[in-house]
Amino acid sequence: MWFKKKKLKPGEKKSKAREWTDAVIFAVIAATIIRVFFIEAYVIPSGSMEKSLLIGDYLFVSKVNYGARIPMTPVAFPFAHHTMPLIGTKAYWDGVEWKYRRLPGLGAIQRNDVVVFNYPQGDTCALENQDADYYELLRHSGRAAVYAQYTIVSRPVDKRENFIKRCMATGGDVMAIKQGLVYVNGKAVPLENTGQTDYIVTLKSAAVNFEVFEDLGFVINKDIAAISVNTYQFTGSPEQMNKVKALDFVSQVKEIYAPAGERDPDIYPYDPNRKWNIDNMGPFVVPKKGWTVKLDSVSMPLYERAIRIYEGNSLEKKGSVWLLNGKPASSYTFKMNYYWMMGDNRHRSSDSRYWGPVPEDHIVGKALFVWMSHDTAGSFFNQIRWNRIFKIIR
Repeated sequence: MWFKKKKLKPGEKKSKAREWTDAVIFAVIAATIIRVFFIEAYVIPSGSMEKSLLIGDYLFVSKVNYGARIPMTPVAFPFAHHTMPLIGTKAYWDGVEWKYRRLPGLGAIQRNDVVVFNYPQGDTCALENQDADYYELLRHSGRAAVYAQYTIVSRPVDKRENFIKRCMATGGDVMAIKQGLVYVNGKAVPLENTGQTDYIVTLKSAAVNFEVFEDLGFVINKDIAAISVNTYQFTGSPEQMNKVKALDFVSQVKEIYAPAGERDPDIYPYDPNRKWNIDNMGPFVVPKKGWTVKLDSVSMPLYERAIRIYEGNSLEKKGSVWLLNGKPASSYTFKMNYYWMMGDNRHRSSDSRYWGPVPEDHIVGKALFVWMSHDTAGSFFNQIRWNRIFKIIR
Protein backbone atom coordinates (compact mmCIF):
# COMPACT_ATOMS: atom_id res chain seq x y z
CA MET A 1 0.00 0.00 0.00
CA TRP A 2 1.15 3.54 -0.65
CA PHE A 3 0.49 4.61 2.95
CA LYS A 4 0.32 3.00 6.38
CA LYS A 5 -2.24 4.18 8.86
CA LYS A 6 -0.79 4.90 12.26
CA LYS A 7 -2.31 2.72 14.99
CA LEU A 8 -3.21 4.26 18.33
CA LYS A 9 -1.76 2.80 21.48
CA PRO A 10 -4.18 1.60 24.20
CA GLY A 11 -5.62 4.63 25.97
CA GLU A 12 -4.13 7.06 23.45
CA LYS A 13 -6.52 9.67 22.03
CA LYS A 14 -6.47 11.22 18.60
CA SER A 15 -5.09 14.71 18.41
CA LYS A 16 -7.37 17.52 17.29
CA ALA A 17 -5.37 17.84 14.09
CA ARG A 18 -5.78 14.14 13.32
CA GLU A 19 -9.51 14.24 14.11
CA TRP A 20 -9.96 17.12 11.67
CA THR A 21 -7.83 15.40 9.04
CA ASP A 22 -9.81 12.15 9.30
CA ALA A 23 -13.10 14.08 9.15
CA VAL A 24 -12.04 16.02 6.07
CA ILE A 25 -10.82 12.89 4.27
CA PHE A 26 -14.05 11.05 5.07
CA ALA A 27 -16.16 14.03 3.92
CA VAL A 28 -14.26 14.33 0.63
CA ILE A 29 -14.56 10.60 -0.09
CA ALA A 30 -18.25 10.50 0.81
CA ALA A 31 -19.07 13.61 -1.21
CA THR A 32 -17.12 12.29 -4.21
CA ILE A 33 -18.99 8.97 -4.13
CA ILE A 34 -22.33 10.81 -3.92
CA ARG A 35 -21.62 13.18 -6.82
CA VAL A 36 -20.11 10.48 -9.06
CA PHE A 37 -22.68 7.74 -8.51
CA PHE A 38 -25.87 9.34 -7.17
CA ILE A 39 -26.57 13.06 -7.52
CA GLU A 40 -24.68 16.24 -8.39
CA ALA A 41 -25.45 19.96 -8.24
CA TYR A 42 -25.22 22.22 -11.29
CA VAL A 43 -25.99 25.86 -12.05
CA ILE A 44 -27.53 27.24 -15.25
CA PRO A 45 -25.04 29.73 -16.80
CA SER A 46 -26.93 30.74 -19.96
CA GLY A 47 -30.44 31.35 -21.27
CA SER A 48 -30.51 28.47 -23.76
CA MET A 49 -33.24 26.63 -21.81
CA GLU A 50 -35.54 29.56 -21.07
CA LYS A 51 -38.31 29.58 -20.08
CA SER A 52 -38.03 26.15 -18.43
CA LEU A 53 -34.65 26.84 -16.81
CA LEU A 54 -33.35 30.33 -16.06
CA ILE A 55 -29.88 31.77 -15.59
CA GLY A 56 -29.14 31.43 -11.88
CA ASP A 57 -31.12 28.21 -11.37
CA TYR A 58 -29.30 25.70 -9.18
CA LEU A 59 -30.42 22.16 -9.86
CA PHE A 60 -29.78 18.59 -8.87
CA VAL A 61 -28.93 16.05 -11.56
CA SER A 62 -29.52 12.35 -10.97
CA LYS A 63 -26.81 9.87 -11.96
CA VAL A 64 -29.10 6.97 -11.00
CA ASN A 65 -31.85 7.43 -13.61
CA TYR A 66 -29.71 6.50 -16.63
CA GLY A 67 -27.05 4.67 -14.63
CA ALA A 68 -23.93 6.29 -13.20
CA ARG A 69 -21.01 6.54 -15.60
CA ILE A 70 -17.79 5.07 -14.20
CA PRO A 71 -15.14 7.83 -14.22
CA MET A 72 -13.21 7.68 -17.49
CA THR A 73 -10.43 9.90 -16.12
CA PRO A 74 -10.19 8.60 -12.55
CA VAL A 75 -7.17 10.60 -11.37
CA ALA A 76 -8.58 14.06 -10.76
CA PHE A 77 -8.72 16.77 -8.10
CA PRO A 78 -11.92 16.45 -6.01
CA PHE A 79 -14.79 18.82 -6.90
CA ALA A 80 -12.95 20.39 -9.85
CA HIS A 81 -14.08 19.62 -13.39
CA HIS A 82 -11.33 20.22 -15.94
CA THR A 83 -9.53 23.30 -14.57
CA MET A 84 -8.18 24.09 -11.11
CA PRO A 85 -9.72 27.19 -9.52
CA LEU A 86 -7.49 30.25 -9.21
CA ILE A 87 -4.33 28.69 -10.69
CA GLY A 88 -5.97 27.61 -13.96
CA THR A 89 -4.03 24.37 -14.46
CA LYS A 90 -5.52 21.00 -15.43
CA ALA A 91 -7.54 19.40 -12.63
CA TYR A 92 -6.97 15.85 -13.87
CA TRP A 93 -4.23 13.53 -15.10
CA ASP A 94 -4.97 11.80 -18.39
CA GLY A 95 -2.14 9.32 -17.98
CA VAL A 96 -4.80 6.86 -16.80
CA GLU A 97 -7.98 6.58 -18.87
CA TRP A 98 -10.65 3.91 -18.48
CA LYS A 99 -13.05 2.64 -21.12
CA TYR A 100 -16.63 3.84 -21.10
CA ARG A 101 -18.76 1.85 -18.67
CA ARG A 102 -22.07 2.65 -17.03
CA LEU A 103 -23.86 1.07 -14.07
CA PRO A 104 -27.45 -0.17 -14.58
CA GLY A 105 -29.96 2.67 -14.32
CA LEU A 106 -33.65 3.08 -13.61
CA GLY A 107 -34.40 3.49 -17.31
CA ALA A 108 -33.31 4.88 -20.66
CA ILE A 109 -33.37 8.47 -21.88
CA GLN A 110 -36.84 9.38 -23.10
CA ARG A 111 -37.94 12.13 -25.46
CA ASN A 112 -38.51 15.43 -23.60
CA ASP A 113 -36.14 14.50 -20.76
CA VAL A 114 -33.90 17.38 -19.68
CA VAL A 115 -30.39 15.94 -19.79
CA VAL A 116 -26.91 17.04 -18.70
CA PHE A 117 -24.10 15.83 -20.95
CA ASN A 118 -20.53 16.57 -21.91
CA TYR A 119 -20.17 18.87 -24.91
CA PRO A 120 -19.49 16.57 -27.91
CA GLN A 121 -17.21 19.02 -29.73
CA GLY A 122 -15.34 19.82 -26.55
CA ASP A 123 -12.67 17.23 -27.39
CA THR A 124 -10.51 20.14 -28.55
CA CYS A 125 -10.61 23.72 -27.29
CA ALA A 126 -8.76 27.03 -27.39
CA LEU A 127 -7.72 27.88 -23.83
CA GLU A 128 -7.79 31.65 -24.35
CA ASN A 129 -11.32 31.52 -25.81
CA GLN A 130 -13.10 28.58 -24.22
CA ASP A 131 -16.55 30.00 -24.93
CA ALA A 132 -15.91 29.57 -28.65
CA ASP A 133 -16.24 26.26 -30.47
CA TYR A 134 -12.83 25.12 -31.71
CA TYR A 135 -14.25 23.67 -34.93
CA GLU A 136 -16.19 26.85 -35.65
CA LEU A 137 -12.97 28.83 -35.19
CA LEU A 138 -11.33 26.55 -37.76
CA ARG A 139 -14.16 27.03 -40.27
CA HIS A 140 -14.03 30.81 -39.97
CA SER A 141 -10.32 31.53 -39.48
CA GLY A 142 -8.41 28.52 -40.75
CA ARG A 143 -6.06 26.19 -38.90
CA ALA A 144 -2.92 28.33 -39.20
CA ALA A 145 -4.59 31.44 -37.72
CA VAL A 146 -6.22 29.50 -34.88
CA TYR A 147 -3.01 27.75 -33.82
CA ALA A 148 -1.07 31.01 -34.06
CA GLN A 149 -3.52 32.85 -31.81
CA TYR A 150 -4.57 30.23 -29.25
CA THR A 151 -3.22 27.45 -27.07
CA ILE A 152 -5.01 24.33 -28.30
CA VAL A 153 -5.62 21.42 -25.92
CA SER A 154 -7.60 18.19 -26.04
CA ARG A 155 -9.86 16.86 -23.28
CA PRO A 156 -11.17 13.38 -22.43
CA VAL A 157 -14.92 12.78 -22.65
CA ASP A 158 -15.78 13.23 -18.96
CA LYS A 159 -13.73 16.44 -18.66
CA ARG A 160 -15.48 18.33 -21.44
CA GLU A 161 -17.85 21.20 -20.65
CA ASN A 162 -21.25 20.27 -19.22
CA PHE A 163 -24.30 21.23 -21.28
CA ILE A 164 -27.99 20.90 -20.46
CA LYS A 165 -30.67 20.51 -23.15
CA ARG A 166 -33.93 18.72 -23.85
CA CYS A 167 -33.83 15.38 -25.66
CA MET A 168 -35.97 15.70 -28.78
CA ALA A 169 -35.14 12.35 -30.43
CA THR A 170 -33.46 9.11 -29.40
CA GLY A 171 -31.51 6.49 -31.34
CA GLY A 172 -33.42 5.21 -34.35
CA ASP A 173 -35.73 8.25 -34.61
CA VAL A 174 -35.99 10.27 -37.81
CA MET A 175 -35.61 13.94 -36.91
CA ALA A 176 -36.45 16.97 -39.06
CA ILE A 177 -37.22 20.68 -38.60
CA LYS A 178 -39.53 22.58 -40.96
CA GLN A 179 -40.19 26.30 -40.52
CA GLY A 180 -39.08 26.10 -36.90
CA LEU A 181 -41.32 23.13 -36.06
CA VAL A 182 -39.65 19.89 -34.97
CA TYR A 183 -40.82 16.61 -36.47
CA VAL A 184 -39.94 13.20 -35.00
CA ASN A 185 -40.79 10.15 -37.08
CA GLY A 186 -43.01 12.36 -39.23
CA LYS A 187 -45.05 13.68 -36.30
CA ALA A 188 -44.97 17.37 -35.38
CA VAL A 189 -43.65 18.21 -31.90
CA PRO A 190 -44.84 21.76 -31.13
CA LEU A 191 -42.78 23.94 -28.81
CA GLU A 192 -44.07 23.58 -25.25
CA ASN A 193 -45.02 26.57 -23.13
CA THR A 194 -41.80 26.01 -21.16
CA GLY A 195 -39.87 27.11 -24.28
CA GLN A 196 -39.74 30.24 -26.39
CA THR A 197 -38.93 31.56 -29.84
CA ASP A 198 -39.15 34.84 -31.80
CA TYR A 199 -42.14 36.63 -33.30
CA ILE A 200 -42.89 39.83 -35.19
CA VAL A 201 -45.73 41.76 -33.53
CA THR A 202 -47.48 44.64 -35.29
CA LEU A 203 -49.53 47.04 -33.17
CA LYS A 204 -52.47 49.10 -34.41
CA SER A 205 -51.26 52.21 -32.61
CA ALA A 206 -48.14 53.63 -30.99
CA ALA A 207 -50.17 54.65 -27.94
CA VAL A 208 -49.69 51.39 -26.04
CA ASN A 209 -48.96 50.92 -22.35
CA PHE A 210 -46.20 48.28 -22.35
CA GLU A 211 -46.97 47.36 -18.76
CA VAL A 212 -49.64 45.13 -20.32
CA PHE A 213 -46.86 42.96 -21.73
CA GLU A 214 -45.03 42.92 -18.41
CA ASP A 215 -48.19 41.53 -16.84
CA LEU A 216 -47.99 38.69 -19.40
CA GLY A 217 -44.47 37.81 -18.24
CA PHE A 218 -42.35 39.69 -20.81
CA VAL A 219 -39.25 41.62 -19.75
CA ILE A 220 -39.04 45.00 -21.49
CA ASN A 221 -35.77 45.56 -23.40
CA LYS A 222 -35.02 41.85 -23.14
CA ASP A 223 -38.01 40.02 -24.60
CA ILE A 224 -39.28 42.98 -26.63
CA ALA A 225 -37.25 45.04 -29.10
CA ALA A 226 -38.45 47.78 -31.46
CA ILE A 227 -37.99 47.15 -35.19
CA SER A 228 -39.88 50.10 -36.68
CA VAL A 229 -42.93 52.22 -35.91
CA ASN A 230 -45.59 49.97 -34.32
CA THR A 231 -43.54 46.83 -35.12
CA TYR A 232 -41.62 44.85 -32.50
CA GLN A 233 -39.74 41.59 -32.11
CA PHE A 234 -41.03 39.51 -29.22
CA THR A 235 -39.38 36.48 -27.64
CA GLY A 236 -41.97 34.39 -25.85
CA SER A 237 -43.66 31.08 -25.24
CA PRO A 238 -46.67 29.88 -27.30
CA GLU A 239 -48.92 30.57 -24.30
CA GLN A 240 -47.66 34.14 -23.99
CA MET A 241 -48.00 34.81 -27.69
CA ASN A 242 -51.58 33.51 -27.78
CA LYS A 243 -52.40 36.10 -25.11
CA VAL A 244 -50.67 38.79 -27.17
CA LYS A 245 -52.75 37.83 -30.23
CA ALA A 246 -55.93 38.27 -28.19
CA LEU A 247 -55.14 41.91 -27.30
CA ASP A 248 -57.41 44.32 -29.20
CA PHE A 249 -54.57 46.72 -30.06
CA VAL A 250 -52.46 43.97 -31.73
CA SER A 251 -52.78 43.80 -35.50
CA GLN A 252 -50.62 40.76 -36.31
CA VAL A 253 -48.38 38.16 -34.67
CA LYS A 254 -46.05 36.20 -36.96
CA GLU A 255 -43.43 33.64 -35.97
CA ILE A 256 -39.90 34.30 -37.22
CA TYR A 257 -37.93 31.50 -38.85
CA ALA A 258 -35.11 31.23 -41.35
CA PRO A 259 -36.35 30.60 -44.91
CA ALA A 260 -36.19 27.06 -46.26
CA GLY A 261 -33.35 26.59 -48.76
CA GLU A 262 -31.14 29.22 -47.11
CA ARG A 263 -27.93 27.47 -46.01
CA ASP A 264 -26.20 28.35 -42.74
CA PRO A 265 -22.54 27.20 -42.89
CA ASP A 266 -22.42 26.74 -39.10
CA ILE A 267 -25.31 24.27 -39.04
CA TYR A 268 -24.54 20.57 -38.78
CA PRO A 269 -23.22 18.78 -40.82
CA TYR A 270 -21.57 21.81 -42.55
CA ASP A 271 -22.23 20.15 -45.90
CA PRO A 272 -22.45 22.59 -48.86
CA ASN A 273 -24.81 20.14 -50.59
CA ARG A 274 -27.36 20.42 -47.77
CA LYS A 275 -29.18 23.75 -47.54
CA TRP A 276 -29.94 23.43 -43.84
CA ASN A 277 -30.41 26.19 -41.28
CA ILE A 278 -31.54 26.56 -37.67
CA ASP A 279 -35.24 26.31 -38.61
CA ASN A 280 -35.10 23.94 -41.59
CA MET A 281 -33.04 20.76 -41.58
CA GLY A 282 -33.27 17.02 -42.07
CA PRO A 283 -34.54 14.43 -42.31
CA PHE A 284 -31.81 12.86 -40.23
CA VAL A 285 -31.73 9.36 -38.72
CA VAL A 286 -30.33 9.52 -35.17
CA PRO A 287 -27.84 6.63 -34.87
CA LYS A 288 -28.77 3.68 -32.69
CA LYS A 289 -26.66 0.86 -31.30
CA GLY A 290 -26.74 -1.94 -33.87
CA TRP A 291 -27.97 0.30 -36.71
CA THR A 292 -26.02 -0.04 -39.96
CA VAL A 293 -25.39 2.89 -42.28
CA LYS A 294 -24.07 2.77 -45.81
CA LEU A 295 -20.70 4.46 -46.34
CA ASP A 296 -21.19 6.84 -49.25
CA SER A 297 -21.01 10.52 -50.16
CA VAL A 298 -24.60 11.09 -48.99
CA SER A 299 -24.32 9.63 -45.50
CA MET A 300 -20.71 10.37 -44.56
CA PRO A 301 -21.10 14.13 -43.95
CA LEU A 302 -23.73 13.16 -41.35
CA TYR A 303 -21.99 10.27 -39.64
CA GLU A 304 -18.25 10.53 -40.27
CA ARG A 305 -17.49 12.33 -36.99
CA ALA A 306 -19.47 9.79 -34.97
CA ILE A 307 -17.66 6.88 -36.63
CA ARG A 308 -14.18 8.43 -36.32
CA ILE A 309 -14.21 10.51 -33.14
CA TYR A 310 -16.98 9.15 -30.92
CA GLU A 311 -16.51 5.46 -31.77
CA GLY A 312 -12.74 5.57 -32.29
CA ASN A 313 -12.30 4.26 -35.83
CA SER A 314 -9.95 5.35 -38.59
CA LEU A 315 -11.97 6.32 -41.64
CA GLU A 316 -10.69 7.72 -44.91
CA LYS A 317 -11.68 7.78 -48.54
CA LYS A 318 -9.34 6.60 -51.30
CA GLY A 319 -10.81 7.15 -54.72
CA SER A 320 -14.37 5.85 -54.52
CA VAL A 321 -13.60 3.40 -51.68
CA TRP A 322 -13.96 4.04 -47.94
CA LEU A 323 -11.32 2.47 -45.72
CA LEU A 324 -12.54 1.58 -42.22
CA ASN A 325 -9.61 0.83 -39.91
CA GLY A 326 -7.49 0.31 -43.01
CA LYS A 327 -9.84 -2.13 -44.74
CA PRO A 328 -12.35 -1.46 -47.55
CA ALA A 329 -15.90 -1.16 -46.19
CA SER A 330 -19.30 -0.35 -47.63
CA SER A 331 -21.17 0.02 -44.33
CA TYR A 332 -20.73 0.65 -40.61
CA THR A 333 -22.70 -0.64 -37.59
CA PHE A 334 -22.88 1.77 -34.64
CA LYS A 335 -21.71 0.65 -31.20
CA MET A 336 -23.55 3.33 -29.18
CA ASN A 337 -26.92 5.05 -28.94
CA TYR A 338 -27.15 8.75 -29.81
CA TYR A 339 -29.54 11.55 -28.87
CA TRP A 340 -30.74 14.76 -30.53
CA MET A 341 -30.60 17.58 -27.95
CA MET A 342 -32.15 21.05 -28.31
CA GLY A 343 -32.54 24.09 -26.10
CA ASP A 344 -36.02 25.34 -25.19
CA ASN A 345 -34.93 28.86 -26.15
CA ARG A 346 -34.95 27.87 -29.80
CA HIS A 347 -33.15 30.82 -31.39
CA ARG A 348 -30.59 31.26 -28.60
CA SER A 349 -29.24 27.80 -28.04
CA SER A 350 -26.09 25.98 -29.13
CA ASP A 351 -27.35 22.43 -29.54
CA SER A 352 -27.51 19.43 -31.89
CA ARG A 353 -28.47 21.72 -34.76
CA TYR A 354 -24.92 23.07 -34.58
CA TRP A 355 -22.88 19.99 -33.64
CA GLY A 356 -25.00 16.91 -34.26
CA PRO A 357 -26.20 14.05 -32.05
CA VAL A 358 -24.82 13.34 -28.57
CA PRO A 359 -23.28 9.87 -28.02
CA GLU A 360 -24.33 7.89 -24.97
CA ASP A 361 -20.86 7.92 -23.38
CA HIS A 362 -21.21 11.73 -23.05
CA ILE A 363 -24.42 11.47 -20.98
CA VAL A 364 -24.00 12.69 -17.37
CA GLY A 365 -27.50 12.45 -15.90
CA LYS A 366 -31.12 13.60 -15.74
CA ALA A 367 -32.06 17.01 -14.36
CA LEU A 368 -34.55 16.54 -11.51
CA PHE A 369 -35.44 19.79 -9.77
CA VAL A 370 -34.31 23.34 -8.98
CA TRP A 371 -33.24 23.63 -5.34
CA MET A 372 -32.29 27.32 -5.45
CA SER A 373 -32.70 30.15 -7.93
CA HIS A 374 -31.62 33.76 -7.94
CA ASP A 375 -31.62 36.58 -10.44
CA THR A 376 -27.98 37.30 -11.25
CA ALA A 377 -28.86 40.95 -11.95
CA GLY A 378 -29.16 41.65 -8.22
CA SER A 379 -27.56 40.58 -4.95
CA PHE A 380 -27.98 36.94 -4.00
CA PHE A 381 -30.32 37.29 -1.04
CA ASN A 382 -32.42 40.12 -2.46
CA GLN A 383 -33.04 38.38 -5.77
CA ILE A 384 -33.99 34.86 -4.71
CA ARG A 385 -36.79 33.51 -6.92
CA TRP A 386 -38.86 31.93 -4.17
CA ASN A 387 -41.40 30.49 -6.60
CA ARG A 388 -38.72 28.35 -8.25
CA ILE A 389 -37.25 26.71 -5.14
CA PHE A 390 -37.79 22.91 -5.30
CA LYS A 391 -39.43 23.30 -8.69
CA ILE A 392 -39.62 19.97 -10.54
CA ILE A 393 -38.02 20.05 -14.01
CA ARG A 394 -40.53 18.84 -16.58
